[in-house]
Amino acid sequence: MDNYLSQLETEQINERSRGIDLCTTEEILTIINEEDQKVAPAVGEQIPQIAAAVDEITARLRAGGRLFYFGAGTSGRLGVLDASECPPTYGVSPELVQGYIAGGDSALRRSSEGCEDDADEGREEITVHGITAQDVVVGITASGRAPYVIGTVDAAREVGAFTVGIVTNKDSILEQHVDICISAAVGNEVIVGSTRMKSGTAQKLILNMITTATMVKLGKVYSNMMVDLRASNEKLRDRAVRIFCAVTGADEAAAAQYLPLADYSTKLAIMMYLSGLPRADAEKKLADNDGFLRRALQDL
Repeated sequence: MDNYLSQLETEQINERSRGIDLCTTEEILTIINEEDQKVAPAVGEQIPQIAAAVDEITARLRAGGRLFYFGAGTSGRLGVLDASECPPTYGVSPELVQGYIAGGDSALRRSSEGCEDDADEGREEITVHGITAQDVVVGITASGRAPYVIGTVDAAREVGAFTVGIVTNKDSILEQHVDICISAAVGNEVIVGSTRMKSGTAQKLILNMITTATMVKLGKVYSNMMVDLRASNEKLRDRAVRIFCAVTGADEAAAAQYLPLADYSTKLAIMMYLSGLPRADAEKKLADNDGFLRRALQDL
């Protein structure tokens, strides 16, 4: 028996759910729901660490760096999910935020849990993706001991990259291998060791916080609207129209005129409409203000 694993909170028996196999359906769901309510407070306790990570990530992305997620199993899938949602939501390049899972993309659909024990694969990820001192590497592992993740962050630190750990147990091994460790101690799982439950929920919340706060600080949001969204389908084009109208106070006819002129860049269309500038000048004004729409408008 691995003494480290046997002592993890997420591996202990949850007294609240003991005998869950004897419960009615509603009783099972109530137990799960009540345990889930412990997740957000556990994440909230880690806001200082999350904020420190966001500030460093923001600084490095502004300087030309990239953000990488590495994890195994549920942790890896959540990292890939968060990274894949950044381009359509914030109009960034797929290269800016990248997510990888132990065992490769096939592990997203078929469980490849054994791959998490391969520290060498983790180390190779740094070379394969050309990670440098400009970049940030985030290792995600509920237990805080997955060799794949440890190998990744160790190799990342060797090349000078900034490293962050996301774990759901206190005093983890990973904490000794990263620059900042976010440890949301969610406690015992409803089903012993099923870290796709409370642990996975906590990791998703933290990843949401990291990328959302970073994109806000990079100027991808005006007020609370995603003005840099990539309008690549009917739903997003409709959202672009609504955002254009909400920010400008104009009607849909104006949106229908300006959005195509800006190749459906919502931010640029808004800038053109409110400033009266032609596209090239509006683009320059945004660039001069680091892409922040609010600053560009105030600079007029």
